[in-house]
Amino acid sequence: MSNGNSITVQILDKEYSIICPQEERTNLVSAARYLDGKMREIRSSGKVIGADRIAVMAALNITHDLLHKQEVPPVQVAADGSTREQVRDLLDRVDLVLATDSDKAQG
Repeated sequence: MSNGNSITVQILDKEYSIICPQEERTNLVSAARYLDGKMREIRSSGKVIGADRIAVMAALNITHDLLHKQEVPPVQVAADGSTREQVRDLLDRVDLVLATDSDKAQG
C-alpha cells in the first residue's frame, strides 16, 4: 500500500500497513508500540505460544488495565454485574486453558 494516508507499523516482527488520517498517525504509532511491547512481554514469559494466542492475551490484559483505570459510576458497575469481576474471571479462564494446552503440547 503506497497510499498517502497509509502508515506501516511493526508489531511482533510483522509489518502492517494501515490507512490512517495524518492527524492520527502519532497516536497510531504509539498504540502499535504499546501493543508490540505487551505482546513481547507475554511472548518472553514463555507461558503463551503462538502469535494469535499472544495477541488475545495482550488484548485481554490491555482491556483489563483500561477497565481498572477507567472511572465507572457505581450505578453502571452494579447494573452490568461488575465488569471488572467478569474480566478477571475471563483472564483466569484463558490462563487455565492456555496452561492446559501448553501441558498437552509438551507431553
